[in-house]
Amino acid sequence: MANDRTNSSDYTGPLRRLLLAVLILILGATFLVWRIDSPRVERFRAQITDRLVPNLDWAMAPVTGAVNLLRDFQSYQRLAEQNRELRSELRQMQAWKEAALQLEQENARLLDLNNVRLDPRLTFITGVVLADSGSPFRQSVLLNVGARDGLVDGWATMDGIGLVGRISGVADNTARVLLLTDASSRIPATIQPSGQRAMVAGDNSAAPPIDFLESPDLVRPGDRVISSGDGGVFPAGLLIGQVAADPGGRLRVRLAADYERLEFLRVLRHYGTEKVSDTARVITEDNIAAEAVTPEVSQ
Repeated sequence: MANDRTNSSDYTGPLRRLLLAVLILILGATFLVWRIDSPRVERFRAQITDRLVPNLDWAMAPVTGAVNLLRDFQSYQRLAEQNRELRSELRQMQAWKEAALQLEQENARLLDLNNVRLDPRLTFITGVVLADSGSPFRQSVLLNVGARDGLVDGWATMDGIGLVGRISGVADNTARVLLLTDASSRIPATIQPSGQRAMVAGDNSAAPPIDFLESPDLVRPGDRVISSGDGGVFPAGLLIGQVAADPGGRLRVRLAADYERLEFLRVLRHYGTEKVSDTARVITEDNIAAEAVTPEVSQ
């Protein structure tokens, strides 16, 4: 029995080596056949492919199933990511909805406060902004309207929402507008609803400070700032902006005009307020008493 086992082991080793050599030769021949660039070999390869590939569907079924399973898993991952993104966008939209509701309420309050009509005699002419000063030390823009359109130095300009500045130079066909943010700009203003008088002084920043305020304790961030009309330069009631506080606690004006998109400006024709010439007609207690007695004398 020991001799049989020894004889069988003697045949097994050479047989394995022979099979390995045959397999290597077959693989080498297959590689060479598949690498040869010849029409006959190409037809031979095509015939082998047509014979073998259709019969290997059963062998490819597990591979195809694994690929489909991997694709389904990737698709599930994409769906999970999209679900997370949609939830995040939904939370953002809910926050935006709340902000929109607050803005709608604030807009309703501002519309109620703005329920005032300016002087109907106050007309305007619209001009196109040609260029800006391009200097950090002077804030101004150039309009395509000038003296031929009847413009006068000192007239106020608006962008349709808020006060932008005043005319500071007029040529025949152009005019220079000095913006509220310029360091040389000073606008008398009234702060509502407290009625405090102040001066909006430009300092070449986007939010000019408020100076000469009598009672700062009566002013709160968010209060409306309008032109007071003092001095007769600007009409009264023009919207300038809202009160805001900088990090240092100084009160400034968040301008209502959009200075980033100044394309068209309205120049308000304002010829100043009518001055009192007859000082004797000023109402006093004696004049009131005289006017009360006059009807009885005439009767």
